[in-house]
Parts: sequence; structure tokens; C-alpha cells
Amino acid sequence: MALIGGPSITGNSFTEGGMSRQKVKPGTLRRILAHAAPYRGKLAVLVLASLARGAITAASPLMLKFMIDDGILPKRREVVVMLAFGIVLLALIESFVLYVEARCSGRIGEGLVYDLRTEVFENVQRQPLAFFSRVQTGALVSRLNTDIVGTRQAITSLLTQAVSALLTLVIVVGTMIYLSWEITLVALAMVPLFLFPARIIGRKLQRITRERMNLDGEMGSMMNERFNVSGAELIKLYGRPAAESVLFQEKAGRVRDITALNVVHGRLFFIVVTVLTSMTTAIVYGFGGTMVIAGTLQIGTLVAMVALLFRMYGPINQLAGLQIQVLTVLVSFDRVFEVLDLKPIVDEKSDAHELPGSRTNSGSGAEARGLDVEFDHVSFRYPAADEVSLASLEPTGLRDKDRGDGSWVLKELSFAASAGTLTALVGPSGAGKTTITQLVPRLYDATSGSVRVGGHDVRDVTLQSLSDTVGVVSQETHMFHDTIRANLLYARPEATEGQLIEACEAALIWDTIAALPNGLDTVVGDRGYRLSGGEKQRIALVRLLLKSPPIVVLDEATAHLDSNSEALIQRALKSALAGRTSLVIAHRLSTIREADQILVVEAGRIRERGTHKELLAQGGLYASLYQKQFAEEATATGVKRLA
Repeated sequence: MALIGGPSITGNSFTEGGMSRQKVKPGTLRRILAHAAPYRGKLAVLVLASLARGAITAASPLMLKFMIDDGILPKRREVVVMLAFGIVLLALIESFVLYVEARCSGRIGEGLVYDLRTEVFENVQRQPLAFFSRVQTGALVSRLNTDIVGTRQAITSLLTQAVSALLTLVIVVGTMIYLSWEITLVALAMVPLFLFPARIIGRKLQRITRERMNLDGEMGSMMNERFNVSGAELIKLYGRPAAESVLFQEKAGRVRDITALNVVHGRLFFIVVTVLTSMTTAIVYGFGGTMVIAGTLQIGTLVAMVALLFRMYGPINQLAGLQIQVLTVLVSFDRVFEVLDLKPIVDEKSDAHELPGSRTNSGSGAEARGLDVEFDHVSFRYPAADEVSLASLEPTGLRDKDRGDGSWVLKELSFAASAGTLTALVGPSGAGKTTITQLVPRLYDATSGSVRVGGHDVRDVTLQSLSDTVGVVSQETHMFHDTIRANLLYARPEATEGQLIEACEAALIWDTIAALPNGLDTVVGDRGYRLSGGEKQRIALVRLLLKSPPIVVLDEATAHLDSNSEALIQRALKSALAGRTSLVIAHRLSTIREADQILVVEAGRIRERGTHKELLAQGGLYASLYQKQFAEEATATGVKRLA
């Protein structure tokens, strides 16, 4: 399948470089609050705990004041002892409050991460194949892991700090005004000096953070592509380990530089804050000291004011630092929302119904019977680069032939495959054969015209019932890094041991599996690399037999098999697929001579149709392809005999 005209996820689209220049979108904070709404009960407890901690923060310096002015200076031992016990009690209460805060923030943060992670995963699963062909896997995984984990900080750290700091600040300032409004005004006059650095440095950190995340995604994508069997094999075969190391060093170096810049800016803010805090403390000591000397202020009150000063600038520093952290955390949320905003090209209608005759509709144990498949004036093209945006992957004008520059893969194509019959698709490479088979299970939707299964437009039925109706075995078989059993049960989770063995025997793979030390529990390796191409294809056929769908699509499913194995598989399929509707793309034309109809596809159109004998008699494209292939096979056989 050619994707030259496929949807682009570039420019304004889902590419790391494209997003690095974007700012956080308006409304991101509102969407964060909407996702946090289910946790409002725990948020209320968190606010109450923060309020209690703020009161305790202000109470400790007051008790210190009374200890000095009413206990130590008058030499009243009982007051000192009582207030000392009071301070210990406050410390115990504060410990309990901190535990409640940590428990609530942890539950809220992890719940939010779970919600976002599952939403992103579900939405990505709904994207079209073109999405996965254009997006780097590592960059996508980075969104699902690094960015979503980054959102946890918004609740577990930022929200807790913000609420606690704000409430503490209000209580502490109120207490300071009660003790000495003059010193309080001096302290508050310095507050703007804390806010300006936070604003300036915060903007820079926001840009740096987005760039760092993008670079992390690029490095992760490279590792993901190189650290699998296929990538490692390619590197070794072409002698590129040294070049790959240089490329990785370049990417890792960029990550190092941007991370170092991030650390420098973060430290710079706290250096400025430390200097300002020291200056303010000195001013308060000087001003308050003169008041104590003048007799207008008690020494205990001065000590309490200095203690409260640190408790006031602590929340101010937190709030100023939060401004920086919020801006960087918003980047994580924004990147997650970018994925959630992707709209699938192929989606299920709200009023979609189950397909009659599907295994979903009939029950998993029902015997599958073939259904009609009909293409009615179907034209198709992949959406052009400018038809897909980041905010929505829904193409604009996709059904309008006069818009977009995507080339037409199928053009006004019509045919019918009756229930229980075998229809073969043949033709030169790039003719559109695979695209035809992908429109049946709705991997893509027709640009114009309609595809019907059992008389129902595939766009009007549920995706699950359509998936249960159509079984596909492609030339390239994907296997998960798991056991053979797990890979087979993916097609039919409720299958018994006997059913697994029966299907394996029908696909002529059981003897191979039984000879393995762990049999069905043998781990196949990354992408099934421990199995040969032919063995993987026979495993794929076992999946098909287990699924037992009414409609079967074989896209050159026996391409990796030798002639003898292919002949055996063809006989096994003839028996196993009896009564089902079959669409078969065949490279070896000798294997489809018994097809009920053969469609010869060229340049997106059906040029010829008929049985094997009828097409040979016509002497057209099919006859030419058949004679050419027959001559090649005869030559190869002769060479083999001479050898």
C-alpha cells in the first residue's frame, strides 16, 4: 500500500518540531479543572488541611512571642513550660495535617494521571493507519509517559503548594498586621521585587521546557527504532554502528545542553530570591530593632515578626516559583491535550447498529456464514498534506474530488462478491488491490461511493461488529513479544487448548510448535523474530481459523511459503473457509485458478473480470500476466533441475 498521498502529520500537525514553536493554547487551564472535577471531594479535604496548616504556621511564632514576653522576661516558669508543650502539640498536629495533604494529593494526582493516560491510549487506538505511518513511535510514547507523568506535579505538588501557600500567606499577614502594622508594611513593600524575576524567568523556562520535551521525544524515538531486532539487524548489515553512535551523541548532546540551560535558569531564580530575602530580613531587623530601643515594640514581638517574616516570604517564594512551575506544567498538559484533540478520520456514528450476521450479533459460538461484499462506484484517495491539521485530523473536502492534491488510488470502482464465494484480486504492484481490501474492514473510508457488507454500508454499522465479521491475513504478520499461545488467543480469548491445537494442525504449524521445548508457551521474541517468515504467516492463518469470520481477506498471505507448503495451505484453507466470503490478493496466479471470479485491477480501476478460463480466453492483461509468470516458473524449475 502506497502512502505517498497519505495524510500528513507535519507542519501544523503532529510533529515534534512543529509543536516546539507553539505557545500554550488558551483554555488549557479550564480543561485541567474539568479533568480535576471528579476529585472535588478530595480537593475540599486538601483545602481544609491546607487551611489548618496555615493556622499552625502563624500560631507557632505567636506562641514564641508569648513565651519571651510573658514567660522568659517576667521569669514565669509555668508559662514557659505550658507554651513549650503547646509548641510540641502543634508539631504533632501539623504532622497529621501533612499526612492528610500527602494522601489526598497523591490520590488526586495518580487518579488524574490514570484518567489522562487511558484517554490518550484510547484516542490513539482510534486513529487511522496513516497516523501511525507518519508519527514517530518514541514521540508518541513520550506523550503517554513523560508528559502525562509531568501533569501529576500539577496536583501532587503545585496544587498542594498553591493552596497551602495562599492560605498561609493570608493568615500570616493578618497576624503580622495584628502585631505590628508598621513592620508589615515595610515587608510587603518588598513583595513586587519577588514577582518580577519569576515572570521573566518563567517565560524563558516555558520555552526551554517545551524544547527539552521535544528533544527527549526525538531521542526516545531513535532508541525505540534502534533497540528492536529489525533495527539492530539493519545497522549491523550496513556497518553503521559508529555512525549511529555519532548521531545519538548529537541528539543526547542537544538534550544535555537544553537541560543544563533549564537548570541554570531555575537556579537563577532562587539565587535572586535568596538575595532579596536576606535584604528584607536585614531591613526588618534594623527597623524593628530601633522600635525596640525606642520602647514602642517588645523584643518578643520583634522575634515573632522575624519568624513570621520567614513564614510570609516562604509562601511568597512558593507562589513566585509556582508561576514558573505552572507555566512548565501547562506545557505538559498542552501536549497531552494535543493528542486528545486528534479526531479520527474513521469513526463510529452515534446511531451505528450491529451488522446482522456478524459474530458479535450472533454470539461468539455461532457458526460463521459468508456475507455479500459490494463496492458501489467507490473512489478513494489519501488526504493530502494540507487537509490534516493538528487540532483535528478530520480531512476537509475529503469527499470532494475538486479539492486537495492527493492522487486517486481507486476510481469509480464497482464489483460484488456474493456470499460464500472466492474473489481474487490481481494486477501490477500499486494498482490499488490492498486499498480495496482495507476499505472492507474500514481501515479507511471511501472518499466517494459506498462499501456494503451484507447489504449494509460499513459506515452505518459498529466498528466492533464489522471487525468481528472481517478476518485479515496480510503479507507482513505482526506478533507481540509474548508466547505463541498469547498471540493465538488474541484472535479468540476463550479458545480451549483443543481448539488451539486443531487450528494449528489445520494451518500445518502444529508439528513445528510441538517440537519446541515450551510448545505453545514459547516466547516468540520482538515482532516474532524467533520465527521464520513462513512460520509467522502460518501463525497468522491459525489466528484467522480461530476467529472464524464470515468474510476473509488474504493479502498475499502465502507469499513467504515455498510451493509445497503453499499448496498444502491452499488445500487447508479451501476446507476451512468453505461457506465464507473470501477476498484474496494473489501473487502466484496458479493458486487462484478455482476462484469464482477474478478481478484484474490496474491504476485503480477494474480492467477485466471473470473466471480463470474466461480471462485466459480473452487474451488481455490477465492472460499476459499469467503467461509471463508461467514462463518464469518454468525457467526457474528448469534451472533447479539442472542444478
